[in-house]
Amino acid sequence: MTAHAELAHYRKTLPTTTTTHIDRPRPGDGPLLWRLARDSRTLDLNSSYSYLLWCRDFAGTSAVARDASGRAVGFVSGYMRPESPGTLFVWQIAVDESVRGLGIAGALLDGLSTRVAAEYGLKSLETTISPGNLASERLFDSYATRHGATVTREVLFAGAEFPDGGHDPEVLHRIGPLHF
Repeated sequence: MTAHAELAHYRKTLPTTTTTHIDRPRPGDGPLLWRLARDSRTLDLNSSYSYLLWCRDFAGTSAVARDASGRAVGFVSGYMRPESPGTLFVWQIAVDESVRGLGIAGALLDGLSTRVAAEYGLKSLETTISPGNLASERLFDSYATRHGATVTREVLFAGAEFPDGGHDPEVLHRIGPLHF
């Protein structure tokens, strides 16, 4: 299946009553993505300014799920690791509470991966997950299974490395090899 055909497939598998398509974020999406991150109650919330910049500077490696009215109901932000060509690092992923459980997070990851593979080349995906975040672990394990890849895990940053204290360790999940 070509990258375009695969992306069209993922668009069709989204719940049509809730989400009609996945596309690139635009700078105007920044405030909505900041709210989605804030309302998730699990993500580290960055400044609202960072979400505006992210939507401008990393739109090519990020994705937004939009409902029929065009409102953002989910997002995944990522970037290509400069020291590791072909590796997409997923920074954050969030879905509006009103549409959780409908497969939107998985469709965001699949759609973004397909686009990144076509535009940049993609061999592996990385993300960090705090211990106990079972929903994220299931999401990324499921992604690995769908793509016939393995997952390796190691602590990337120990809790004591965070200057503000009280932060859980961040466990790096490497998924690969990916074949698109």
